[in-house]
Amino acid sequence: MTLLQPPLALLLDVDGPLASPVTRQVTPGIIADLIDLVRRNIPVVFNTGRSDAFITEQLMRPMLEAGLPDGSVVHAICEKGAVWFSFTPSGPGPIHVDRELAMPTAFGDDIRELVARSYADHMFFDETKRAMVSVEQHIEVESGSYLAEQVKFDDDALALLATHDLGATRLEHRAPASSGSVDYRVDPSIISTDIESVRLGKDLGASRAVELLAAQGIVPQSWRTVGDSRTDYAMADWLHHHDHHVIHVDVRPADGVPSKPYTIQTAADLNLGEEVVNDFSGAAFLQHWLDELAR
Repeated sequence: MTLLQPPLALLLDVDGPLASPVTRQVTPGIIADLIDLVRRNIPVVFNTGRSDAFITEQLMRPMLEAGLPDGSVVHAICEKGAVWFSFTPSGPGPIHVDRELAMPTAFGDDIRELVARSYADHMFFDETKRAMVSVEQHIEVESGSYLAEQVKFDDDALALLATHDLGATRLEHRAPASSGSVDYRVDPSIISTDIESVRLGKDLGASRAVELLAAQGIVPQSWRTVGDSRTDYAMADWLHHHDHHVIHVDVRPADGVPSKPYTIQTAADLNLGEEVVNDFSGAAFLQHWLDELAR
């Protein structure tokens, strides 16, 4: 196999950097730039907590309709590493699910019932997840109202985990199982809560991304990881720890930019204002990389 060493590869969170947290959709301009990067032989890998169904609807189908270049492969790592698939101009390949990382079905059923009974006005149960259990804010619900209900929901979710004797953590709170183990995590974001194995994360997604590209004979000279939260730094952490050159882009630095041993960039590095965040910042960086490649 011939070794390919593109100048960079992209490992992209989806919510925030690509999909608007308001509309939950990806703009045609971002789709066009992703296609252009693929056309320039830049590996594009999505690394997201979203389901494969969401990636299919918001990224794969628009990219196929826009004209994915012949011979190209795009990888999608979903549910923080528990689910993954790849697609080509011919469409999607098989969907892989790591069943060892899936939440117990009975617990998911209880969360579905909880949402229907107590939280349906603010959030919905995500029926597309294969391994995680997730709820998400209704688009029409005001953010502050959702976040207030989210705290109550998360407390109820922790109580249900205890009922199933599933040890779990939420932020600084730890509630071990009767065995003393803490195998699960309640992970809130600004629009959702994921309940998942503690083994899931953007670092697992980074590991899968390197493996998927290596199977194609691709070893990038450098990586660009992009996220909108502190947990997204885990993909850059993993790459740096395993001796890959990486630059991380934070499209929502208001959460605080931590000190890291690798370069971190924000919209300010492109001479853009503090108001340029989320998918607007993501779009600016995609265009920036295209401009650099054109030089």
